[in-house]
Amino acid sequence: MSLTKNPNVLKWVDEMVALTKPDKVVWIDGSEEQLNELRKEAIATGEMIELNQEKLPGCLYHRTQPNDVARVEDRTFICTKKKEDAGPTNNWMDPQEMYAKLTPMYDGVMKGRTMYVIPYSMGPIGSPLAKVGVEVTDSIYVVLNMDIMTRMGVKAFENLGDTSDDFVRCLHSKADVDPEGRYIVQFPEDNAIWSINSAYGGNVLLGKKCFALRIASFQGKNEGWMAEHMLILGVKKPNGEVKYITAAFPSACGKTNLAMLIPPEGYKKDGYEVFTVGDDIAWMKQGDDGRLYAINPENGFFGVAPGTNEKSNYNALATTRKNTIFTNVAINNDDMTVWWEKLDKNPPVNATEWKGAKVNGVEYTAEGNNLAHPNSRFTAPAINCPCISPEFDNPQGVPISAIIFGGRRASTTPLVYQSFDWTHGTYIGSAVSSETTAAATGAVGVLRHDPMAMKPFIGYNVGDYWAHWLEMGEKLGENAPKIFNVNWFKQDENGNFMWPGFGDNMRVLDWIIKRCEGTVDAVETPIGFLPKAEDINLNGIEDEVTPEILDKLLAVDKDLWKKEIAEMRRYYNEDISAKGGRVPEALMEELNKIESKLN
Repeated sequence: MSLTKNPNVLKWVDEMVALTKPDKVVWIDGSEEQLNELRKEAIATGEMIELNQEKLPGCLYHRTQPNDVARVEDRTFICTKKKEDAGPTNNWMDPQEMYAKLTPMYDGVMKGRTMYVIPYSMGPIGSPLAKVGVEVTDSIYVVLNMDIMTRMGVKAFENLGDTSDDFVRCLHSKADVDPEGRYIVQFPEDNAIWSINSAYGGNVLLGKKCFALRIASFQGKNEGWMAEHMLILGVKKPNGEVKYITAAFPSACGKTNLAMLIPPEGYKKDGYEVFTVGDDIAWMKQGDDGRLYAINPENGFFGVAPGTNEKSNYNALATTRKNTIFTNVAINNDDMTVWWEKLDKNPPVNATEWKGAKVNGVEYTAEGNNLAHPNSRFTAPAINCPCISPEFDNPQGVPISAIIFGGRRASTTPLVYQSFDWTHGTYIGSAVSSETTAAATGAVGVLRHDPMAMKPFIGYNVGDYWAHWLEMGEKLGENAPKIFNVNWFKQDENGNFMWPGFGDNMRVLDWIIKRCEGTVDAVETPIGFLPKAEDINLNGIEDEVTPEILDKLLAVDKDLWKKEIAEMRRYYNEDISAKGGRVPEALMEELNKIESKLN
């Protein structure tokens, strides 16, 4: 029973059925009735485990195979006809060659299994910014996650209609979950994504990074909009006015924490509130009034569990209390609830660790083992979030006043600065980088470039992507959002963080908003506009952030910045241009301008 008359969808689904040869085909209509049947089936087969329905109503648990716990960048491909269109930041293969390689792997792969056909909308139903995808999969886990992460079911076809061909064709099979045969492949020119031999969320929920960033960034370039790896938040001021901000950070830089920020007491008393529109992805398009509007194409949060607790992110934890799927965390067998590192200081004694072994959690963690996998996840409905924005489902999106970039830098980068203009802001985005922490590799403090925090997600040539940013700036003109850079991670000479972070980041957002409104002045430096010390509100943290510390946080060390510029020149020339990335002339000019100001 198909849910659409659209001949393009029906033809494609028929082709996929003929290729994968499932025993049965089920079209997912999104009804609670159908989903409940699938939940029951998944619990019966052991694919999912039912958690304590009193303490965690509607929550389920899933464990992936130990060889399948994260995105696999070396197995992720962008297949365009010309190699240079994929650029130096992507793995490339000729599309015909890739189809020839993968097609035999999918041949009959669903024999003995059911194929689920999932229509879904990225973005609110009826939004002019939304896009439709259809994913076929042999995994109930994928169906149940897609239900949380997207607007799934028959209503998704409303946006597509009966004749349009503008939908993304997503083929997934977990196959044998064999890492040697694992491929996550984007065909931007064909509007297609093929994923095989994985059952881990980031590789199989094809609406997420694969569509919402890799394919959508390509679509955005061709259609004149932007798909970015950015949170979207709204700051409500005491006068009731809300200003919206997007922000891009590499991983481990506090993106979800900022998206769900709780303002400090003083700000709360004054009547400030923060609303979450999105924690991961923003699609942005110019509105009829000339301003840039953003929607969150997703409908839920696919968050990293370890480290999430009442203090680090109260709102994220609250979001997971019902109708959530937990993947690769630990189970407390006494009451069938979940646990992960840094949730609290009390690992369960009677525990099942993430691979499925029963252990004494207290002894197990004391020996240095992780009960939950470090990349274990929760998939939670956005509607659960206590600070979800009232505009979350607004089909027009929200108007963006500021765009923030940031990374984890111990010394060079000040707490916050503003770009001179959009072109300089695009340069700042292209220069986003983070220093490795001890957890990542043996070497600490190695600089990893991650332009716009999009390095693994740009679906085409990174230089063309930067050029698209510059084009968007020209199109937006004086309506363009102001661009800023933040660094919550500046350290003193003893290696301690100087800025308290978390809720206190509101103080920086406050300055950013005032800059957008033109109500505070700034200090012009070679790298951009910096705050005057007196314009950062430190009420309540004066003991922690003394005037001396604030001076250090806002310092621009010219020698360090000359090294920064030399490194960016090397990066543009060696990592990008020499490998086929077309760096726009305007960005080279920005480099030269900053360098001459520093000298």
